[in-house]
Amino acid sequence: MPFLPDEARSLPPPPLVNKGSVWLGLTGWLAALLDNGFAQRPVLRAGVHRQILFITVGWFTGYFLVKRAEYVHAKLDRELLDYVRRHPEDFKEAVLPFLCLVIRIWCFYFIPCSVDPESTY
Repeated sequence: MPFLPDEARSLPPPPLVNKGSVWLGLTGWLAALLDNGFAQRPVLRAGVHRQILFITVGWFTGYFLVKRAEYVHAKLDRELLDYVRRHPEDFKEAVLPFLCLVIRIWCFYFIPCSVDPESTY
């Protein structure tokens, strides 16, 4: 299975600045800083080009992981909605109780309610 199938092209692209890109970009930068620290080099000043490379790799990895996650979620949503559409008998509308009944249950019958509890169920 390819990383991103052709049917994923119909989805809109995620924004360039998203949560996955930022987190993995920062993780890449932190990896470069840790590498400098373990090699006993100045942490922030040594290997700036390597820090930029790690940030870039992390950023684009995060972008494509977010793109893949959006594709997987869209696929699952499509399958779920198709199932709901094909089997409407399994998804009937629920009868919601009146709000005063819910509050009455929560408040131990201290709040008067004009609705008969047996008539709603």
